[in-house]
Amino acid sequence: MIAAGCDVGSLTTKAVILNNARLLGHALVRSSFNPEKSASEVMEKALASARLTMDDISLCVGTGYGRERIGFVKKTVSEISCHAKGAHFLQPSIRTIIDIGGQDCKAIRLDAKGEIVKFITNDKCASGTGRFLEVMAKLLGLELGELGRISGQATHPITLASTCTVWAQAEVIMHLNEGMPKADLAAGINEAMAARVAILARSVGIEQDVCMTGGVAKNPGVVEAMEKQLGVPMRRLRLDPQLMGALGAAVFARERLGVS
Repeated sequence: MIAAGCDVGSLTTKAVILNNARLLGHALVRSSFNPEKSASEVMEKALASARLTMDDISLCVGTGYGRERIGFVKKTVSEISCHAKGAHFLQPSIRTIIDIGGQDCKAIRLDAKGEIVKFITNDKCASGTGRFLEVMAKLLGLELGELGRISGQATHPITLASTCTVWAQAEVIMHLNEGMPKADLAAGINEAMAARVAILARSVGIEQDVCMTGGVAKNPGVVEAMEKQLGVPMRRLRLDPQLMGALGAAVFARERLGVS
């Protein structure tokens, strides 16, 4: 039986299609102001990649902030549970998950069975989210994906005095006006993000293996800075970390269909 998961997030919408444990298709699109439209668009793309139609899907589970507005799902599950389920499905040794999304950040600790032991969420401050990096990349005149790449070229990374998005913007503008290289600024921005998120992660108790999920996990500068902050290596998952919520939703659908 074919199972699917759809994750409508604040910045991106994702879909994953599974047949038992085999990945058949997936897709990612930019979220619009209409969750129903975003969900339909991403599912159409995922189905096309799998060469399937919606009639082939036995069950689809929804997650993400817009999960209640996905018309074609039969069940919804929180994004915390879905990221935990997806990461454990891919790598059963994972015990700590750091999920940095567009508008929030979560730290989750699992037991050996993949059950959630403890979690904490920051959705009150932009400084520990993808939005922080998006704002900073725009200030530097960079695409979001470039922020991680050029930080590796830094020779003298800055240290931001504040991780508050508003004050950090002012600080970055000042350094730009002084002619500081963008690579040094990018490295400092990534390190400031990691320092903020590491505080959250430590509060659930770091236990290896540790992985990062969400779009920010594709920024190598943040990943490396997190490794330094926490003193542990980050386990790289074999699937785009931004798809982890949708994958977890698909695994929940698979389990609900009775597939172990």
